[in-house]
Order: sequence, then structure tokens, then C-alpha cells
Amino acid sequence: MKLYLDPGHGGSDPGALGNGLKEKDIVLDIALKIRTIITNNYENVEVKMSRTSDTNKSLEQRTNEANSWDADYYLSIHCNAFNGSARGYEDFIHSSLSDSSLSGKYQDLLHEEITKINQLTDRGQKKANFHVLRESAMPAILTENGFIDNVNDATLMKDSSWRQKVAQGHVNGLARAFNLQRKPDDTGTVYKVIAGSFKSKVNAEERVSYLQSKGIESFVYSMNVSGETWYRVQAGAFSSRENAEKRLEEIKNAGIGDAFIITDGAESNENVKPGYSIVGQTFLSPEQMNQYIKQMNPNAPELANYYLTFGEYYGIRGDIAFVQAIHETDFFRFTGVVKPNQNNYCGLGATGSNNPGASFKTPREGVLAHIQHLFAYASTKPLPNEYPLVDPRFNLVKRGAATSWITLNGKWAVPGTNYGQSIVALYETTIRSTIQKLEDIIEEIKA
Repeated sequence: MKLYLDPGHGGSDPGALGNGLKEKDIVLDIALKIRTIITNNYENVEVKMSRTSDTNKSLEQRTNEANSWDADYYLSIHCNAFNGSARGYEDFIHSSLSDSSLSGKYQDLLHEEITKINQLTDRGQKKANFHVLRESAMPAILTENGFIDNVNDATLMKDSSWRQKVAQGHVNGLARAFNLQRKPDDTGTVYKVIAGSFKSKVNAEERVSYLQSKGIESFVYSMNVSGETWYRVQAGAFSSRENAEKRLEEIKNAGIGDAFIITDGAESNENVKPGYSIVGQTFLSPEQMNQYIKQMNPNAPELANYYLTFGEYYGIRGDIAFVQAIHETDFFRFTGVVKPNQNNYCGLGATGSNNPGASFKTPREGVLAHIQHLFAYASTKPLPNEYPLVDPRFNLVKRGAATSWITLNGKWAVPGTNYGQSIVALYETTIRSTIQKLEDIIEEIKA
């Protein structure tokens, strides 16, 4: 199945504006997430995007490109605006088409799946004479994902987890429409759903009681992290990542935003640091990553969006990669041999004062090189071709030689006996900082 994915507007055309947001930014993020989910989880899917960054392309260029590529489906992602009071989700096929047309049948399926989970008012299935619907030679749909000038819809749009949810709804619809087959999950990994971590056992037990009131079974267990006891709430363990994500969705729908998934073996109660797979979903939002680093170094560059975008595209844990960059650069203070103007955030090629390593033209390129180098270590798959290869050492890596952060020991850093453990420990510190802020809010509410 060949999907032409079209995030609307871009470049000098911001699209709709409202509540400090630009349509072009919101829809690009949703589209990138759609691409990541569908290519990582389904077989025989090709995706071409009209844009993958903040660039402009005419409507004619978009449809011509989709037609020349012979796409099977045209999916255009948008947000709406009207008078500040209108709100909700709606989607469109071309006005000349009947409900029983192929576009109409696909619209039925996508509309059903998207509205199941997008938390928006359902404004219905509609028809219009939009260029991308009229001039595309294949079945096409245009989705309007909320009103950016409505304060309630805009609040959702600002939340990365909501944009992830919207993307998942689109993918669920596409999977049904095109009978997509999931890639086999034969790793033997167990996925644990964690519905909160607390320093207070009382707070953890209150979380369990709340979950049980929502029909979600869970329990509390303790773990030792850097000499401190933490109480973690587990709400299920699954051999299928898909089932774990469904449970995670249930928990988030119950109003709990600090839930996440870990893999079995990624922790222990004996103060052994988790290994964590290098390949996987990014759980910390760019806002949380940037907030943490600004606490430590107010002058640090804001790179988190790059780590999220490239991490999701290559299937790499972008949040832990971000923490690896913190570790390598001393919180972006660059107190070692690598200097800020190199845009080298992971020490690529740096061996000492006489060899400070690679340099990259822009911060964006530096982050891309970092993620590509991790992909080389963690995967044996061919490098996806959406972005150019900028990692100068990609072909020097033994492919698949390190699938977890701890197995980077002695490979990324030499001798690097505790290199991976240091990254994981720093990541946990970042997580704890985020959790502590949530606990402080809980205590304020109680007071």
C-alpha cells in the first residue's frame, strides 16, 4: 500500500492560527507520527510525505507528486479555525463522490477509528470541492483535527500525547481500510505498563485505588534507584506491544498522564540500572526534555524536537538519546574536547584533544547524525532514505552490535565499562524530576 501523506500548509503559509499555535506545526507533527506508527508496525507500506519539515509546496505540486508516484491513498492532515467557539473533528471527501464510492467507504472507516480516541466533538463526515480531493487520482480524504482558535481544542493540540493519539486513530483507520498486516512481534519481550512512580507509598496506593475505581487492575511494587526507594504502580504486563499500548491508552483516558511502557528486564530491585532497548518509542515530550535541561543549564540549545522527530522516524528512543547527548556534552556546556560550533552532540569521532571529532553544519544535522549512529548499532535494517546519511561513521559500525544502552559499553565509549549505566541513571534522574513535579502538583491539590 502506497500512502501519500500531506500535512497541510508549511513554510510561509502557516495555515490557521490561534492560542499561540500554527496549523502547519500541529499537522506536521501528527503526520510524522502517522508515518512512524504505520511504517514501524505494518508490513508492505510505503509512505511519501508532501513535506517533512517547515517548507512550502503548492497544492498542484502535492497532487502532481501523489499522482506521479501512483499512490493508493491521499491523506491530507489539517486543523480548522472559525470564530473561536466552533470546535471538533470532521473529515471530507470530494463533493462529486457518493457515500458508496471507495473514498466514501474509506472515509467511514477512518472517521470511526479517529473519533474513537481523539477526544473531540464529532462534527460528522462531509464533502467539499478541495483541490487535493478533486485533483488526486486516487481515493482521498482530508481530516480537520480540531479548531485551533478554540481554547479547548487548542489545549489538546498542545499535548504531544494527544497528537500521538490522533495519529494512532488515523493509522487504525488505514489498517482497516487497506487490511494492513502487523509486523510479527516475536522478540519474546514482555511489556509492562507503569501507571505512576512515587516516593510516597501512600500516593502509589491511592493511584491503585483510583485505577480500580475505573475498572483497571494494578498493584504497587518497590524498586531501588540510586539508593532511593520508589513505589511503582504496574497495571499489566503483555507479550504484545499492541496490547500494552491499548492498556496505556485506557489509563490515559482515565486521566493519568504520567503512565508509560517499559520492557521486562529493564529494571530490578537490586539497584541494577535498567538496560532499556535503544529501539523503541520516545516517552518524554520535547517540552519535558527542554524543561529539564534548562533547569540544569539555562543556555542549553533546544534540541528536543529534533530528537523526537528523528527518533520516531528511525524507531530510536529519542528521549534517551537526548540524555546521552547531555552526558556527552556535560549538559551542553561542552567542557570536553568537542566544542559547541561542531554541533556534535554525541562525541562522534572524538578521540582526544588532537582529534575533537566530526562537525556538522547545523544543530539539526548534528542530531540526525547522532540518531543515525544509534540506528547503526541497534538495527540491521537498511537505513531509511527520507533523510541523507550524515553520520560519517555509520559504515564503520558492526550493524546490530548493541541493542540496549548498556551494550554500548566498550563500543561507543572505550573502555566505557559503565557508559550505558551512566546514561540510564541520568535518564532515570530526568524521569524522577518530571515525576517530582507531578507529585508536587498532587500535594498542592490535596492541600
